Amino acid sequence: MTEQGETSGRKRGYAGTWPPRAAAPVGGILPSRPAFWPPLIEALHAWARAEAGAGRLLPWVPVAFGTGIAFYFAADHEPVLSVAAIVAVALGAVAVLLRRQKFFPVAVMIAAVAAGFAIATWKTARVAHGVLARPMFSVSLTGFVETRDIRERTDRFVLRVVTMESARGSTKLERVRLSVKKGTAPPVGSFVELKARLLPPLSPVRPGSYDFSRDMFFAGIGASGFVMGAIKTTEPPEAGGLRLRYSAFMQGLRDTIDARIRTTLEGDKRAIATALLTGRRDAISPPVNDAMFISGLGHVLSISGYHMAVVAGVVFFAVRALLALFPVLTVGYAIKKWSAAAALAAAAFYLLLSGAEVATQRSFFMTAVVLIAVMVDRRAITFRTLAVAALIVLMVAPEALVHPSFQMSFAATLGLVALVQFGMPRLFATADHTATARAALWGGREITMLLLASLVAGLATTPYAAFHFHRVTPYGVLANLAAMPVVSALVMPMGLLGLVAMPFGFDRPFWALMGVGIDWMIAVTQWVAALPGAVGRVPAFGIGPLIAASLGIILLGLLRTPLRWSGAALVLAAALWAARAPQPDILISADGRHVGVRGQDGRLHLMHAAKGSRDVFLLKEWLAADADARTAADASLTSGVSCDDFGCVMPSAGGGLVAQAFRPEALADDCERAALIVTLRQAPASCAASVIDAERLRRQGAMTLRRGRDGFVVEAAKPRGIDRPWSPAVADAGEADANVLAPRVVPPRAVDATPAEADLQAEE
Repeated sequence: MTEQGETSGRKRGYAGTWPPRAAAPVGGILPSRPAFWPPLIEALHAWARAEAGAGRLLPWVPVAFGTGIAFYFAADHEPVLSVAAIVAVALGAVAVLLRRQKFFPVAVMIAAVAAGFAIATWKTARVAHGVLARPMFSVSLTGFVETRDIRERTDRFVLRVVTMESARGSTKLERVRLSVKKGTAPPVGSFVELKARLLPPLSPVRPGSYDFSRDMFFAGIGASGFVMGAIKTTEPPEAGGLRLRYSAFMQGLRDTIDARIRTTLEGDKRAIATALLTGRRDAISPPVNDAMFISGLGHVLSISGYHMAVVAGVVFFAVRALLALFPVLTVGYAIKKWSAAAALAAAAFYLLLSGAEVATQRSFFMTAVVLIAVMVDRRAITFRTLAVAALIVLMVAPEALVHPSFQMSFAATLGLVALVQFGMPRLFATADHTATARAALWGGREITMLLLASLVAGLATTPYAAFHFHRVTPYGVLANLAAMPVVSALVMPMGLLGLVAMPFGFDRPFWALMGVGIDWMIAVTQWVAALPGAVGRVPAFGIGPLIAASLGIILLGLLRTPLRWSGAALVLAAALWAARAPQPDILISADGRHVGVRGQDGRLHLMHAAKGSRDVFLLKEWLAADADARTAADASLTSGVSCDDFGCVMPSAGGGLVAQAFRPEALADDCERAALIVTLRQAPASCAASVIDAERLRRQGAMTLRRGRDGFVVEAAKPRGIDRPWSPAVADAGEADANVLAPRVVPPRAVDATPAEADLQAEE
């Protein structure tokens, strides 16, 4: 029987190790079939099924919603609101109809993308207002003062315009932001008359940099400028409204708190204490402010999720401890929910006190969702909580998506939630007799958690810090580990106790203790900022690497299976992509007065219109984007630049001269010798050099140029065809604004062929 079975098995080709006779190769040996791919494919299918399981859809909805908002801001011109709304409603209805089908998750994601696009379009239409296109001089304004900022050198306020008169121009603006001499800003709620010089909102200082005009547009501000002469306070022709009275009350409360802090603290300690409690952080001196950001503690100065968490946490545990003193309450009532309600009220007050900026609103929504989860007996720190908070923020303020504070805050929060959900249970899931448990008795667990939280949050925010601020913080974990326990346990609690005690007149000791903690924080920041290599400078790179890094962080945070490591691969690829980003050869400011040229030494050198007229902010941004450690006052910035009263000339790294012509007399010589001319004058038609003139700068703003085979490749802050409400198109660019700036083709000049009379006589 055995032989018969074996014989039949061999004939069928599957008994023993003998292959089918027809499949045997000539040599008699059949190579074994690779067993690598089928198990891998099966594992990928299993992981994908696990990721698409029940309860895994909600965290991806805000990702899709934010993608729709990103598409909106990437549009060349303003979308049609009615079309965007109809498409969003239709796709939402389709998703509802497919709720029992296997394509439901895909339908929900597509509907969320359309909804984000429509919400962003609606928000822009709702806040639409006039935006100043050209500077206006000696404009007469009357209006109500809505906000006021006290800064180190000058003060600033926002004026809600009632009347606006100018000899030139008929532009009507709703709000303007004006700078005044320190100490002369009028109080919030007052009605004033003044004369001012108005400027268009600040456009990007280079292509790809942050667009401040977009922020001002969504804040309802159509121009900035400064006051000329005295400010006259008069009686308003009509009441300012309830909102203005509320703003005046809150501003008065902030001023009172600042005045009380000033009785005990001075200088940077007072400025930081005021920033932590009221959100006014402009009075901090530049050295301390720079040290805070270099050390990685700059997030402390901006009221964010950390501050909200500390305020809510202190109130929650204080109220709960107080109620626990009464046994009748602990037995018969849910004091935990009462404490959460009290913490929610405290967080809401902190939101209003700090000015309710978009970043603070985002932090409040996140904290509120957590506290509400406690009140309804749900888990507080989950991906669902983060998803709900992100959706609320993006629906209320879709413009927050492109703001660095939103990106950094939610990236850090996503990392921390993932750490709590996945990392902490595995890290501390040990028996009580282990070394880990014994170390925890001495605070080892808390130190480990703080170290991991700082490391995860720092790594998650690194791509955004590199993209927006062109620097990373190598010692951020060290600074946070040394300073944040003091801030959490001393600075913020003492500040809250000071606020509570202030109406009773016993707040002075709390301000003093708060100052002790701030002294320690300043000492840590200055020590860390002075360490070798503390400033990690990163050259500017495009939006592509940032998008790839963001997707990688999302995959690392949201996925639960080994598929999450695809996110790490994306982050690594984004880092390599960013490192290979080419740097420009020439930078030109939007007003044409500053030109940066990369010299033979590989560094930028500056040509500017007049001595002593350097734009420090612009140069600081240019140098930071070039990963250059020099300051705007460095003498080496002008080395190699030849200047006179007519213009400046400098050889570029790629060969050829770059000229900046101040006067028409310089154009004749520059057109013959230079490869590129930047001028605010009209170049002659016979000029053979490539020319960037005032009209092109007015249409396209700041520019960067890279030398190519056919000339200079131009990248503009506002490329041809872009027309958005915060950056309206000036005029039709036509062919003059091509992306490649080639030398002009100039026909040869006609030469007079008439011989001289003396030559003719000689021939005779």
